[in-house]
Amino acid sequence: QVHLVESGGGSVAAGGSLSLSCVASGSIASIESMGWYRQVLGKQRELVASIRYNGGIDYADFVKGRFTISRDNAKATVYLQMNRLKPEDTAVYYCHTLLVQGLLTDYWGQGTQVTVSS
Repeated sequence: QVHLVESGGGSVAAGGSLSLSCVASGSIASIESMGWYRQVLGKQRELVASIRYNGGIDYADFVKGRFTISRDNAKATVYLQMNRLKPEDTAVYYCHTLLVQGLLTDYWGQGTQVTVSS
């Protein structure tokens, strides 16, 4: 099992920056990937960015060039630096991790609100 605690987020004007961080505790040795998803009320949760243990990174097209994901394996922490934010980036951002313990298991943080005003 893994427990995820997010911090960061908040409100910012369009064009501004925010950062998120997420610390994992528990069976962190089994973590394969960590990342961020976001969800707007009434819509499906969507991938923002993820980073695998070997450093491989995936970004959603809508954040490429604006957001940067990074990870500190020793601290079991994943970061998301969000620059040039747009009003359409407004959402609840969820930390996600994938554990490999025979089976693949998803774990989610509690979510943190990001609001970008125009």
